[in-house]
This record gives sequence, structure tokens and C-alpha cells, in this order.
Amino acid sequence: MSPAPAPNPFAPPAPGAPHASYPPPAVSAPYPAPGAAVPPPPIGPEGPGQAPYGYPQYPGAHAYPGAGYPVPGAGSAWPLPALPPSNGMGIAAMVLGICAAVLFCLWPLAILLGIMAMIFGFIGRAKARRGEATNPGHALAGIICGVVGILLGIGFIVLIVLASESDGYDSDTDPFDDSYSTSLSLVLPRG
Repeated sequence: MSPAPAPNPFAPPAPGAPHASYPPPAVSAPYPAPGAAVPPPPIGPEGPGQAPYGYPQYPGAHAYPGAGYPVPGAGSAWPLPALPPSNGMGIAAMVLGICAAVLFCLWPLAILLGIMAMIFGFIGRAKARRGEATNPGHALAGIICGVVGILLGIGFIVLIVLASESDGYDSDTDPFDDSYSTSLSLVLPRG
């Protein structure tokens, strides 16, 4: 005698047959009745330890249900992030000071950039002393380069003035040279 074939587990159930593999769902109210006790939250598999990173931790959260949660409108549960340092004045002073020192041949611009570099540098150093900035060295470099740019600009002005005053000195002693002649021939006097 041959054995009976095994039932196919993937075959659809017979019409009207109850599905016995899962229990029927429990009937419960979706919300507790007003004034009823609220059950405590479930405890994770690792126990009631520290909350994972990113979740707020309220004081006394495990003391009893509902304890430690903030009152709406009482403030934020997250601390405010620290403000980034205000390093703009020191950086601007250094850039302006370097430009003033490099562009000393453009003396009006060099002097103006040097003055601005010194002003921004002093403001940047004051911010660093108050703890608002973290780059007092950049501000100091701006002050130093600004002073150098101003001094080089003033020195270039003095050089231009001295060079223009020495224009009266003529090293050419030939009285017949009109300095416009382009002839390469030599004219000899007759006689």
C-alpha cells in the first residue's frame, strides 16, 4: 500500500474552513478610559539604562509613570548649541594687511588698506580677549602687515618726491644736443 500524499502547505484553504495557524485578535479598547491608570512604558531588552544617543533624557523618567516630562511651553528639552567663534575681523585684518604690504606701489590704496587692517586687527584682538574669537594671531598679523603697508606707502611717496626734485641735475654736457635727434650720422665741421 502506498502512503497518502502529504498535504500541500501552499494550497488555498477550503471554502468556509477556519484558519487555525494564528489566534484571533484580542478585543480591547483603543484608548484607556478617562481617569484610568496608564501602564508604564515597556522596558527594552537591555534594561532601563541610558537612552540611546539622540533621545532626550528627562530627570526622573523612571521614577513613576509620567514623571519628569516637561510641561508644554516650559522651555526646550534640548540645550542650545554654542555659537561658533567670530573670527571674521581677524581674518579681514590679516588679508587687508597683506594687501597693503604687497600693493605699496599704489601708495594711496596701500595707506587706506593699512589703516583698515589696523582697525579690524584691534577689533579682532578685543573679540579674542572677550572669548568671542579664537584667532588673535591673525588679528596681530593684520596689525603688523597694515603698519608695514602704511610705512612702505609713505616711503614710496618720499621716494617719488625726492626723485622729482633731482630732475634739475643733467649729466649731459653737450650744448648742441637737442636730445631729439635720431640721426646716426656724424656731421664734421668744415675747415
